[in-house]
Amino acid sequence: MARSATDVLDSAVRELAPAPGANPLVPAIAAGEAPREVFAALALEQHHIIASDRRSFRHLAGRAAAEPPLAAFFTYLADGEGTALEHVRTLATACGLTEKEVAAHEPRPGCQAYPAYAAWLALGAEPADAVLALAANFAAWGDYCRAVGQAMRHRYGFTDEACAFFDFFATPDQELTARTLTALQHGLDSTALDLPLAHRYGRHLQAYELMFWTTLTSPHRP
Repeated sequence: MARSATDVLDSAVRELAPAPGANPLVPAIAAGEAPREVFAALALEQHHIIASDRRSFRHLAGRAAAEPPLAAFFTYLADGEGTALEHVRTLATACGLTEKEVAAHEPRPGCQAYPAYAAWLALGAEPADAVLALAANFAAWGDYCRAVGQAMRHRYGFTDEACAFFDFFATPDQELTARTLTALQHGLDSTALDLPLAHRYGRHLQAYELMFWTTLTSPHRP
């Protein structure tokens, strides 16, 4: 019996979900126990991550140009990264960072492993496999962003405007869900989707996602 895109995505989200307690930072933020400076660090690192991911998604859209359902998924992601970049600039300002400080920031390798791997996927992975790997990771990322956004308001006193970056990723996006399922169904119907390989990519993305948060708990040495 053929598997549906919904079943494939749900299975990947369950199987690739990070273990409880694997993220050392988000629970501390949720409890109001992390230093306020962590939000400036998040803004500085995400400034680099978003710019890199946007290029990666555009490249994947170009590689998938002959397969419109896949290209549409990556184009939507790339457009969303443009919006996220504006939100992260607002967050940086709310944290007291100047444009000069943002531009001069030396990114941490542990924080930048995720976009580096996303760029590797953009160059070498089959686009259909990258869709599933990314979509599974977005579920965990969205949960983390939801917790951070709520804590910023209720534990740290940030404004709604300052929290917009995390709200953007935490808010369910019906258009993204529709494009994800359409892209995955195309991959299944065309047999372009290699589930074991896509899950491998997804496990790596989840590991690099956790590396991002863990790195932020360590002192930064430029």
